Amino acid sequence: MDEWISLISDVGFPIVVTLYLLYRIENKLNTLNDTMQNLPARFREAMTDRFL
Repeated sequence: MDEWISLISDVGFPIVVTLYLLYRIENKLNTLNDTMQNLPARFREAMTDRFL
């Protein structure tokens, strides 16, 4: 917690909030990227199951 307080006092509150939000959105973007990459395979599986 002391690291956060010193970071806020050094660079300012808006920069700390921006860095926090960028960190949070990075995780969500990685999950979205993985989902998009797996989507064609899931469609193929769904179509194969549907016609068999």
